[in-house]
Amino acid sequence: MYLDHNAITPMRPEAIAAVRAALDVFGNPSSVHQAGRAARDLLDLARAQVAAALGGAPGEIVFTSGATEAAALAIRGTLGRSPPGRTRLVVTAVEHPCVLSLARMLERTGTPLTVVPVDRRGLVDPDAFAAALGPDVALACAMRANNETGVILPVPELARAARERGVPLLCDAVQAVGKIAVDVRTLGAELVIVTGQKFGGPRGAGALWVANGFPLAPLFGGEQERGRRAGTENLPGIAGLAAAIDAAVRARPADEPRIAALRDRLETGLLAAVPRTRVNGAGAPRLPGTLSVTLDGCDAEALLMAMDLEGVCASAGSACHSGSTKPSGVLLALGLSEAEARSTLRLSLGWSSTADDVAAALRIVPPLVARVRAAIG
Repeated sequence: MYLDHNAITPMRPEAIAAVRAALDVFGNPSSVHQAGRAARDLLDLARAQVAAALGGAPGEIVFTSGATEAAALAIRGTLGRSPPGRTRLVVTAVEHPCVLSLARMLERTGTPLTVVPVDRRGLVDPDAFAAALGPDVALACAMRANNETGVILPVPELARAARERGVPLLCDAVQAVGKIAVDVRTLGAELVIVTGQKFGGPRGAGALWVANGFPLAPLFGGEQERGRRAGTENLPGIAGLAAAIDAAVRARPADEPRIAALRDRLETGLLAAVPRTRVNGAGAPRLPGTLSVTLDGCDAEALLMAMDLEGVCASAGSACHSGSTKPSGVLLALGLSEAEARSTLRLSLGWSSTADDVAAALRIVPPLVARVRAAIG
């Protein structure tokens, strides 16, 4: 039973078909001969599909290898073209590691950094965010929805504050696309990150939406992607990404309430069956399929191993921090203690989740929590 969709979600049939078909299109999109033109046509079609799904224009889409590269291109590319005197980065305390870790690395080499805190629910105070946006800020970063708690941040409001101060905004929309409505024009950011593996596409294919006319320095030289991302395009991955985002956005009006109902059933059942359990992000708007619960006195890693032996796949937080000895920075930012953070379980549902998955989880997880708690004493 798979309850780790926020880490990676199974590929959609449409994406699998698109990848297989693209494997036969062997030309280089930069070549002018017949095989190259066929590849270029497929690349252009994929770019148009991704742009349409996000509410942007095809020329604003830059294909990347995923969210991490897109974040690096957005942050380093903006710093490389920012006006004199604008050198500082502003990020929220709950950003994904691909943003926050890069920002901290740049801080160590001289880039000023301000981290805006969140409240106990995981929400950013728009006034505190706006107060951090001085005339020396090159870029502000605020994710649309958190990958660990599912909390949805007020990005349109944050973007308005940034725009009023002449500060561009980067929005990590990786967990939001296909789960809630995402329109780049409504978000108000200048840069938006997406990646295929979170909404049913293949690994190794992502995209950065760059508002028309926004100056962005490339990470390295080359002419592909209008000079913004060099290297021969991963055509099968891009085709799969485009098919998946198209399918996810089309299915969202039906999937969003269905998955939210499953999450609510799982949440209610766990709270009833497992004492000393709290929901992280309770009281804040959340993604329909994300449930983060702190189980006092239960080591999450031990619980996950026990769940895995019973065929249940879940996580303790961000998959990008799996195996780390450090507690989740997101949970610490919410005010949890290290012990509470190490006792937190993330269950995430997605497009392929069913009522049977929830019923099985409610049958399997509560006795395992009791067993792990008893073993710890």
